[in-house]
Amino acid sequence: MRILSLILALSFFLSACETVKGVGRDVESAGEALDDAIND
Repeated sequence: MRILSLILALSFFLSACETVKGVGRDVESAGEALDDAIND
């Protein structure tokens, strides 16, 4: 039971990391688009 709980916790942690990376990429691309619009 303890091993199963550890595996579930690790899988949630890894999926959360991927979600944060995706949000970071979205924010970065939106910032670049805004910067391009201001500079043009």
